[in-house]
Amino acid sequence: MNGTTPRLAFVNLGCRVNRVELDDMAYTAERLGAQIVPAEEADLVVINTCAVTGEAEAKTRKAIRKHAALPQSPLVLATGCVAALFSNELTQLGEHVLVEIDKRHVPLRAMQELGFVVDTRNLVPKEQLQSILTPTGRTRPGIKIQDGCDHRCTFCIVWKARGPGRSLPYEQVVERVQEQYDQGVKEVVLTGINLGCYHTHYNNKDCDIATLLENLLKDTDISRIRLSSIEPQDVSGHLLDVIAHSSGRIASYLHIPLQSGCDATLRRMGRAYTLDDYMATIQLAKKMLPSLSLGCDLIVGFPGETDEEFAQSMQTCKEAFFTKMHIFRYSKRPGTPAAQAPNQVDPQVMNERAKHARELAIYMRQASAASLAGKTDYVVIQGRNRGVSSGLFDVQLNSHNLHGMYNCMIDAVRGTTLLAHIIQPKA
Repeated sequence: MNGTTPRLAFVNLGCRVNRVELDDMAYTAERLGAQIVPAEEADLVVINTCAVTGEAEAKTRKAIRKHAALPQSPLVLATGCVAALFSNELTQLGEHVLVEIDKRHVPLRAMQELGFVVDTRNLVPKEQLQSILTPTGRTRPGIKIQDGCDHRCTFCIVWKARGPGRSLPYEQVVERVQEQYDQGVKEVVLTGINLGCYHTHYNNKDCDIATLLENLLKDTDISRIRLSSIEPQDVSGHLLDVIAHSSGRIASYLHIPLQSGCDATLRRMGRAYTLDDYMATIQLAKKMLPSLSLGCDLIVGFPGETDEEFAQSMQTCKEAFFTKMHIFRYSKRPGTPAAQAPNQVDPQVMNERAKHARELAIYMRQASAASLAGKTDYVVIQGRNRGVSSGLFDVQLNSHNLHGMYNCMIDAVRGTTLLAHIIQPKA
């Protein structure tokens, strides 16, 4: 490399998979010799974009314009789903705006755009970059083990940007998980666009998500593994059994997208399960994992959703009693069947339904948190006297300057925050 050290900033929009990819890009950039800085100090800003909703796409355009207009006039390099779908439109947002569809090429492309010559055979040694924090400051790093999707939900455009499903070889998953542990990380989050469809071969045998977890418990020393999100049809008895017998090394938390609690709406969405299928799955999960915390995604205002169908969705959520809900107002995505469907729901009605759903979500989360008082749980430290529980609740601890994972007693609850004291470190 020639000249001074290139200064790069990394900005994420969208899902956890995007955040993981951004960390991977930033880490590679560091190994190429770049310095990671705030956007206000950067020569080039990388923006990982999201196209899951129209609102997310609008945020992408706003973020690109905002960073291109910073006083130092940095280059802006857009990547991610919007870049893959609408690259020509993004480059028209400013003379300093560039697009790189292939995320693997982003770090090197950024260096080259700044005029730096990089010898990829002479990278900064990993040992010099070891840290319990990811390049973007996360204490629980994600590891992307799967990408792409072979389902065709009628509302979704992501499969067009991400391509068909594919999985990381088992040996590489082991290497990445163990590498994080060796750097002092206590919890990793396995992520994917369709995580439950993870499938590869190991020792001449099929390896699905349950078998992967089973082997990771044997072949790595990681203290805790968390699954980011998994479709209901992929939650098998084998998977639940592996979690149940992991001695807390797999977080007792499952984020299982619901999208709608009404069969008629699920059919219009092109989802791969019925409401009975979903409820049977979570009932089995709660039976096998008594301390399970359950999250979901919910879309309100899907085309054709009547007041009665929305009411059924709310009743389903009450019966499932989710501890965490991600609520989305339906958003038309170009080229999807749902965008052309009749009986589009009025935006004001969507807003009212989203408000009602959020109120229910808050009530259930507070009630779920309150039920944990007097119980113990393993907590991963995330900062000064702060941590996160196995059920993905924020925890406030009575001790400072800690690092690691600890068995804690939950003394009380304030809102949805658990107040706890440490019993002992997890071995």
